[in-house]
Amino acid sequence: MKAGTNGNRRLGLAGTRRTRAASLGVAGAAAAAAVVGLAVPASASPAPARAAAVSGTENFQAMNTTTSQTSTKNPLIAYGVFTAAGTDVENANGTDTFVFPGGSFTVTHTPAPGSPQQPTLNMQTCLIQFAQTGTFKLSGGTGTYRNISGSGTYKLSIIGISSRLANGKCNPSQTAPLAASQLLIQGVAKIKL
Repeated sequence: MKAGTNGNRRLGLAGTRRTRAASLGVAGAAAAAAVVGLAVPASASPAPARAAAVSGTENFQAMNTTTSQTSTKNPLIAYGVFTAAGTDVENANGTDTFVFPGGSFTVTHTPAPGSPQQPTLNMQTCLIQFAQTGTFKLSGGTGTYRNISGSGTYKLSIIGISSRLANGKCNPSQTAPLAASQLLIQGVAKIKL
């Protein structure tokens, strides 16, 4: 999730555990079928299983320490209904795409009324600060996440130190590399997968 609607700076799930469990489940089912196959006529075939929708609370956390103010990707961890490591990719249209090994989905976020839209820069110390809260919705899933839906809230916190110009003053550019930067985004949502 980006700060504001068109990003001051950076935010933005896969089924590694689920894939591993599914692989073990398939192997176990194959072994069981081989044993059961000895006692069941060959003409009998089991009905295909349908995956039931899973719902619950999902947590998202993105952290980044890049000094690039133009970076559009953040490492991401999701846990709750599913646990996965991925990447939050900021899109030009003000949305984000959460990308995981098993698929991806779109995150549409809206800052809370009265929440800051721009960071502040202390021109004496060069300290940059930004904190924002808001809501987000999940949609447009692919792969493992093709049926994802849900919404939640987020908190965004950025702290950084601007680089200094040749004259020693703080560099106010929003594209110049920073001397240091930390970004933390935490979101929690009720989802259906």
